[in-house]
Amino acid sequence: MSSGEPLLYSSAFQDPSKPPEHQPSLIQLNCLCPNSSFSSSSYEDCGAGSFRVSDGEELFSFNNDRHHHRDESDLSSRVTTGRFQSADSHFFDSFKIGCAQEDSNSNSKKPSHRANRSLMDKPAVQSTLEISIAQTKQERPNKSQRSRHKSGQIRSGQLKSGPLKSGPLEDPFSAEEEPRLIYINDPRRTNDKYEFTGNEIRTSKYTFITFLPKNLFTQFHRVAYLYFLVIAALNQLPPLAVFGRTASLFPLLFVLFVTAIKDGYEDWRRHRSDRKENNREALVLQSGEFRMKKWKHICVGEVVKIDSDETIPCDIVLLGTSDPNGIAYIQTMNLDGESNLKTRYARQETVSMVSENLYTGLIRCEQPNRNIYEFTAAMEFNNTRVPLGQANIVLRGCQLKNTDWLIGVVVYAGQETKAMMNSTPSPSKSSKLESYMNRETLWLSLFLFAICAVVAAGMGIWLINHADQLDTSPYYRKKYFGRDNGKDFKYYGLGMEIFFSFLSSVIIFQIMIPISLYITMELVRLGQSYFMIGDRHMYDASSDSRFQCRSLNINEDLGQIRYVFSDKTGTLTENKMEFRRASIFGKDYGDSLQVMTHSSHEITSSGPLITNSKPDITIDPDLVRLLQGDLTTEERIAAHEFFLTLAACNTVIPVTTEDPPIASCQVNDVKSIVYQGESPDEQALVTAASAYGYTLVERTTGHIAIDIHGERIRLDVLGLHEFDSVRKRMSVVVRFPNNRVKVLVKGADNSMLSILNPASHNTSLQAKILASTQNHLTNYSSQGLRTLVIGSRDLTEIVFDEWQERYEEASTAIHDRTSKLRQAANLIECKLSLLGATGIEDKLQEGVPEAIESLRQAGIKVWVLTGDKQETAISIGLSCRLLTGDMEQIVINGSSEVECRRLLTEANLRYGIKPGDGLIRSGSVKKGGFDSNLRRNGSVSENGPLALIIDGTSLVYILEKELENELFDLATSCKVVLCCRVAPLQKAGIVDLIKSRTSDMTLAIGDGANDVSMIQMADVGVGICGQEGRQAVMASDFAMGQFRFLKRLLLVHGHWNYQRVGYLVLYNFYRNAVFVLMLFWYILYTAYSATSALTDWSSVFYSLIYTSLPTIVVGVLDKDLSHKTLIHYPKLYQAGHRHESYNMRLFWITMLDTLWQSLVMFYVPYMIFHTSIIDIWSLGSLWTLAVVVLVNVHLAMDTRRWVFITHVAIWGSIVITFVSMVLIDSIPVFPNYGTIYNTGASVTYWITILLIIILALLPRFLGKVIYQMFWPSDIQIAREAEIMKKLPTN
Repeated sequence: MSSGEPLLYSSAFQDPSKPPEHQPSLIQLNCLCPNSSFSSSSYEDCGAGSFRVSDGEELFSFNNDRHHHRDESDLSSRVTTGRFQSADSHFFDSFKIGCAQEDSNSNSKKPSHRANRSLMDKPAVQSTLEISIAQTKQERPNKSQRSRHKSGQIRSGQLKSGPLKSGPLEDPFSAEEEPRLIYINDPRRTNDKYEFTGNEIRTSKYTFITFLPKNLFTQFHRVAYLYFLVIAALNQLPPLAVFGRTASLFPLLFVLFVTAIKDGYEDWRRHRSDRKENNREALVLQSGEFRMKKWKHICVGEVVKIDSDETIPCDIVLLGTSDPNGIAYIQTMNLDGESNLKTRYARQETVSMVSENLYTGLIRCEQPNRNIYEFTAAMEFNNTRVPLGQANIVLRGCQLKNTDWLIGVVVYAGQETKAMMNSTPSPSKSSKLESYMNRETLWLSLFLFAICAVVAAGMGIWLINHADQLDTSPYYRKKYFGRDNGKDFKYYGLGMEIFFSFLSSVIIFQIMIPISLYITMELVRLGQSYFMIGDRHMYDASSDSRFQCRSLNINEDLGQIRYVFSDKTGTLTENKMEFRRASIFGKDYGDSLQVMTHSSHEITSSGPLITNSKPDITIDPDLVRLLQGDLTTEERIAAHEFFLTLAACNTVIPVTTEDPPIASCQVNDVKSIVYQGESPDEQALVTAASAYGYTLVERTTGHIAIDIHGERIRLDVLGLHEFDSVRKRMSVVVRFPNNRVKVLVKGADNSMLSILNPASHNTSLQAKILASTQNHLTNYSSQGLRTLVIGSRDLTEIVFDEWQERYEEASTAIHDRTSKLRQAANLIECKLSLLGATGIEDKLQEGVPEAIESLRQAGIKVWVLTGDKQETAISIGLSCRLLTGDMEQIVINGSSEVECRRLLTEANLRYGIKPGDGLIRSGSVKKGGFDSNLRRNGSVSENGPLALIIDGTSLVYILEKELENELFDLATSCKVVLCCRVAPLQKAGIVDLIKSRTSDMTLAIGDGANDVSMIQMADVGVGICGQEGRQAVMASDFAMGQFRFLKRLLLVHGHWNYQRVGYLVLYNFYRNAVFVLMLFWYILYTAYSATSALTDWSSVFYSLIYTSLPTIVVGVLDKDLSHKTLIHYPKLYQAGHRHESYNMRLFWITMLDTLWQSLVMFYVPYMIFHTSIIDIWSLGSLWTLAVVVLVNVHLAMDTRRWVFITHVAIWGSIVITFVSMVLIDSIPVFPNYGTIYNTGASVTYWITILLIIILALLPRFLGKVIYQMFWPSDIQIAREAEIMKKLPTN
């Protein structure tokens, strides 16, 4: 979030009355001028003109012949209609609107408006559900509703005064947009034409009939499964039946069965949940009365009634509530995870439906879509068109709170509801180590085919050399000697025999590609996730949130992160705002603060005593004294309007609670106000206004009530324009009791100060105040405060009437409503009086500076991407140690492509950065001794540490032009990158800048919906359970409560997971390859006949039972270093950057070791029993037991952490193997019947196994000893220091 960017607001409308009386002049703010968010074109021709988009299509035209003023009596008799209406600002092609330059001496000129599209006008993803307020009738009696002609173009000519008659109801949809027609309380008519879906939902994937085919289809998307399916199919052919047909199917069937059971159980749970959800009941209007009806039977067009604390069954448009003003409080936790209440409004035009129990009308709405932040529709009722927006719809899954009941009409049901359309999972991500594993699997596949080709070629050569002996050969007998003497066996000829020999070899050596590795990795990741979730060091007590693993595919990637992209607000900071400073009339307040408790501020009203519920509020005594003076001076008036704007220009809802605060319990009949708001900024401002005596006590659809030092005043709300990422401000149009009409505005400084009135420069006082305010803003930003500028303007009759016409037109539009509302807002958001500025403190989270420093020492670059202004971001960067005093800051603030190119080129030349230098610095991590790592805290680049600071305006030109490479070279050569004023899509673009150009692992962390695109773009996405809802959490791979936990997640769990999984993959390759090579050497001595000395079941059980459990246990529990050591020495994390646990060099060393061990495995028994009469099954029994013992002892040599379950798994697997062999050899039908009983009684049998283990592992043992003595790694040094207790224990 950027400074001064409240989340989402609403728009409102109401008619004017008397023009304002003359007031002492304040600083005047000009109309909208070019700035970083708007086009730089000038706005002239202020007379009659046209509003045009860039393609030249005329949207609106104006005539400048309306010069007269209406008198006050005409104004006071005007029909008034109070309304809040949504001004949605999501997913649009925004326009840059220029405010008209009016002649200060004449009101005769009409403004012209030009618009052009800009690359900068990309909307930000909204972080919460917006509040928008429904249009209502004013509560004043004897007023009739004012309606007007609804058309796509404002008619040129003089706009008539007085009430307008209802005009024809034209279709606001474009030709290509067919609206959805909802006939209220007529579901049959509604559904007959459009055949809408029912309200039954289904989140399950399978049915009883489709489960088997669909599940198998899904599982066989894995190429490895197809490979083993082909192998099993080949083994069913008689010429290739190397194994028993049942035994060959067992591995694949076992994997498919286990996965199917898991998928079936998960889907059964979905079916159960769906059944429970669909059979819930709600009150539906049937035959004139509300009766219970199951959710799954509710149809579009039906009228439903929801009681308090009940869940909304479908998407409904509100028709009425128990509140007289049509307000309903909604909790959207099930939809977006936010716990704070949202306000939704029923249109006052529909109140008669509820009171008269007569539900009729037609709703034209947009087709179903996934956008939960926007709803565009219009209701035709009593021959009038009523606009509907986001504030008028309640979505499925929300709960009704603090409201007795609501009644609404169903517009979307079942799978077409916005909640169901958003139920798709986040994009799946795959581990980088797994992609490397696929590369090595390809090498093993090539090796597999090579040895199979050797066997096939050897078979062919042997057949040629023994062609005359085939009839009598003991290895290969062509003729059958027996009852049918001379009959040929199935001999297919030399060519086919070679081909069949090749396929038979593939079947025998199939486990060279380890099918069990996929299951093992999933089980290991599951176990790792269990321990990460249970880590008490990553539990956040303040939010009662544990660490969450939302993705099980990328645990090991946490150990190789090079870039961390972080949001600021709510991620590095707490997102709990406190009002600290105020600049009013050029004077700074907030230096001398004192704490005031809520019990010291009591407000009398017509009702019981009301007490603000803020526990501790800091106030400035000087400002309090100023506010207690009379409204006679300009400074006092400015302060009055300043706090009035803070209290009124927001969407905060004051909720009165019956339970008084503890500090004021002694007062009888005391009520407490709790402010419900979606933006912490707004809540802080409203609370501050209350502390200074301007308490918001009531908000309805048509007015707000503010208690000013004990005197309550009522302001009629005529319109409210929500904040959006283009305007960067919010405004509310209000009528005061004296019939003055004013627009109150607050917004970001670059948006507000850019619309200064030229008249403000005419006097030295005004110029001095403006300069002081700007200095105060700079000072606030340097202190890390979030800034807002406050302004107001008295609206003349002409300006108000023109805005009113535009506003009504935009409010009732269905197509392009957002941009039209923005155009209307720019008519009044100009020529503002400068009231002052605010500074809000957003404190750093606990442990953030320490976490960033540790990450930097670990070789991880931390980039901060924030929407705040540059000064604020730099201040926070210094506070959290992201920026240090010795860093040289490179600032890129360009307003054009040419300027951005020049700044980038100058920076690269100045610091000697050449194309590719940044990549080299980013990608190379030199391996240094652990001793030096303990002594040094970091290194300095050739030019000293650099920090790049760049704003969103520059990124517009850089990311969308051919400047990305220059930015990449510069950014990757810097230790720190700080991006300010960036939009959500720009955040994702920065992540992609690194991700698409390097192989470095990226991690994005954020807490709001505006961080979702960044989180999904990065290799690893982390969501913070913060104040801005749970959108980031729901889109993330991992979630945590505080930023500081990232330190432990990466340095400890990331390191462990990478070390474990890297070794796991290499060990699985070794384990299977040594078994295959042992069979290969045997086949070379059996005339290449694809004969196996092992039983079928021994070959099948080897990977699935005999050796699988130790691999899983070590992969989950093994630790090379303790968590204390890893935290204390962050540089140990760089082992992951150097790929020390898994790389191509390690793979080939492992394969060479495998080759040696397989040779020992075969030739030691061969040489010992060469002259004996041992049979093939006895030799196979020895090999089976020996290879299991060998691979488990090999694993034991590499295991660093021994616990009880590790001993059980490793040594227990050997025992299980021996017991299984005894059982298999006890089955009479098997050819190996009784083998183990004979060989096991021989001492030679056991000595041979012992000799195999010693000779096979001796080279590995000697290699480890020599390497660790002469070339120890950092991890080995740290491990030795741990064992010798030379490392600190704190």
